[in-house]
Amino acid sequence: MSDIDRMRRISGIIGNSDRIEQVLEMITQVAPVDISVLITGESGTGKEIVAKAIHKASRRSNQPLVTVNCGAIPVGIIESELFGHRKGAFTGAGEDRKGYFEEADKGTVFLDEIGETPIETQVKLLRVIESGEFMRVGDAKTRRVDVRVIAATNKDLIRETEKGSFRKDLYYRLRTVTIDVPPLRQRLDDLDLLAERFSLEFSRSNDIVFRGFTSDALSVMKQYDWPGNVRELRNFVESIIILERGNRISSDMVMKHLSPVVKTVSTNLLVPVNKSIDQAERELILQQLLFLRQDMRDLKSMFGEDTLDRSGEVGYLNPEGAVSNLPLVPLDPESMKSIRSSAIGEMSMSDFEREIITRTLKKFNMNRRRAAKALGISERTLYRKINEYGLERKQKTRE
Repeated sequence: MSDIDRMRRISGIIGNSDRIEQVLEMITQVAPVDISVLITGESGTGKEIVAKAIHKASRRSNQPLVTVNCGAIPVGIIESELFGHRKGAFTGAGEDRKGYFEEADKGTVFLDEIGETPIETQVKLLRVIESGEFMRVGDAKTRRVDVRVIAATNKDLIRETEKGSFRKDLYYRLRTVTIDVPPLRQRLDDLDLLAERFSLEFSRSNDIVFRGFTSDALSVMKQYDWPGNVRELRNFVESIIILERGNRISSDMVMKHLSPVVKTVSTNLLVPVNKSIDQAERELILQQLLFLRQDMRDLKSMFGEDTLDRSGEVGYLNPEGAVSNLPLVPLDPESMKSIRSSAIGEMSMSDFEREIITRTLKKFNMNRRRAAKALGISERTLYRKINEYGLERKQKTRE
């Protein structure tokens, strides 16, 4: 078992995408070293899970991990919560009390949403991180603790330092190592695993019969932007299991329950959710042809009729002023249609797809990533189409 696989098992972090592999590798490297770590990422991405994984794999794993949500503590009592207070220090302080740092002595303190910490408190945080020294509120005695600090934020701390709401010295002290947790929309390859894990955990703990998601349902879910990230996905999975109790979750069910979350969900998707995946792919290819048609019109208006030759190729001016030929899809110079009229009735949609994919791959010298981007489809879909039409075999035969 590799170190990353071992870390995946220890931490419970779900995913095999490249971005998650990078996170796991970073955890593996920094966990045994007693340095501060800054975890960045949008809300709901799982920053606390990363912090727990670092602590669990560290030499302090047998000592306490104390989690502090800095954004949830009122400004007036945050220093008392962090560093403790002396009896009588303020109204209601009826006895001496330890703060979170003393509770975490020999262990780890996780300061979640540290960007919400008041600027006055940041000075004291810097001191305890650098030297381990602090004073309880209302006390003149300096105390010492041995803690490792892990901080997390969904804010851009560099921008906060420029605004003056976050101290630069504290920022540079925290970011000894920075781990960026990707949003769900950048790791959609992991959605299947995440949905499966969440559904199994929820159905087992609540004794609910769950028959799984159809492949079409998962495909539709991958088109949504998930602004709430993994947290939103978990909540959605749990709610749809309850609402569709006993049924296998279909794409129609996903669309029905996902649409209320975002009023115009289809406008945020790469493909309309009320169409099948194949229909959407075909429409995207057709859309690319329409774009090419528009490009032809623009070029024609820019350079005049003479730049369009009889073979349906269009000329363009290079920096030296010479005219070169750029082959595009077959065009009728008279009507400027995307397909010659004589081909209507003779071409199937498969022929249409094969033609545009072949030409696009040729244009980008068989660079699949660029071709997929130009066609407006995923690389995975392009690979499937290449295999379906045998385009790779044809290319090797020509070579």
